[in-house]
Amino acid sequence: MLPDVEITCICTGPEVTASTHNIAAVPMGGVIVRPWSLRNPLARLARKVFIGIPSELYRWVRAFKTLMGKDMLVVPGTGLLTDAFGLFEWGPYNVFKWSLTAKLCGCELFFVSVGAGPIYSTFGRWLIKSALYLANFRSYRDNSTLKYLEGVGAARKNDRVYPDLAFSLPEAILPHDHIHKGLRPVVGLGLMEYPGKYSVENPSNAIYLAYLENLVIFAKWLLAHEYDIRLLIGDMYDERVKQDFRDLLKEGLSCSCEGRIIDEPVSSVEQLLSQIAATDVVVATRFHNVLLSLALNRPAISISFHHKCASLMSEMGLSEYCKDINHFCPTQLIESFCDLKANAEELRPFIRQKTEERRTALNEQYDLIFKREG
Repeated sequence: MLPDVEITCICTGPEVTASTHNIAAVPMGGVIVRPWSLRNPLARLARKVFIGIPSELYRWVRAFKTLMGKDMLVVPGTGLLTDAFGLFEWGPYNVFKWSLTAKLCGCELFFVSVGAGPIYSTFGRWLIKSALYLANFRSYRDNSTLKYLEGVGAARKNDRVYPDLAFSLPEAILPHDHIHKGLRPVVGLGLMEYPGKYSVENPSNAIYLAYLENLVIFAKWLLAHEYDIRLLIGDMYDERVKQDFRDLLKEGLSCSCEGRIIDEPVSSVEQLLSQIAATDVVVATRFHNVLLSLALNRPAISISFHHKCASLMSEMGLSEYCKDINHFCPTQLIESFCDLKANAEELRPFIRQKTEERRTALNEQYDLIFKREG
């Protein structure tokens, strides 16, 4: 579409991004001097003064060098506007730093289909509000994000709502023709490391344990009713929860049933899409596991840990298939699954239509941002 554009990606894994996509990449924050453990308070203070502050000044200089001479900075998608996991790294501080640097370098600043919340700290809210204030264009991936930002005083009158950017993944990488034809139907079971801080400020490990135990009961029910299971993840951090799940599941499970659990490695979006395409129905926690399943026209149940999950299912007309991670029980999940499976063929055309509507809306947004004509 824009073949002459030069792209530099600002991210948390620049080496991998650069090699995978063949583009320039720089760290969003990054370690300048490797930290070491200090017990003495005076020594920790000295480290902050003589190492921490100069390192951060260097990061600011690097940000200026990266954006100097650039035309625009695009902050695309993701639930970036949160301090659930701290102010730094990909948190509010670096969002503000890069936004301010962009404006000082004369770049246009676009926040495109971003998600938000929770924002627990006063300073985090200030940083996010300030970054959004600097933007030339702001759009949010759902109405729940817009309402959330209105609630904390960060939204403005001309803000827009456009779907999550993953709905416009190139058609070339979507394996539409991969329909499972095995002896038994396959259920994709998407696992996620417990995202408690997305729901409550001080989460309890008891919810994580209950989450796993409920999914184990559900998985055993699936195996007993002649379904195979394909385990899905959406982030390398989910490997731990996948192992925890398998450890719990294997108790009292026969060898033949263990062989019906498909667990393959995944290291790219393309691999994840292929794995989802090899399922008939998906039950998942991670937001993009659910979204990509719907994009591939797979009926799905969302185990919701954040307002974005409930909002996605509502906008896709599937609210009845959304379960709160803090309160769902296996009996309810089984009932919803049976209902979804019974209505799957009727739902597929409906899901396809909703997906196409979102792809069309995103194309309109790209035309608006990049001022393409005709």
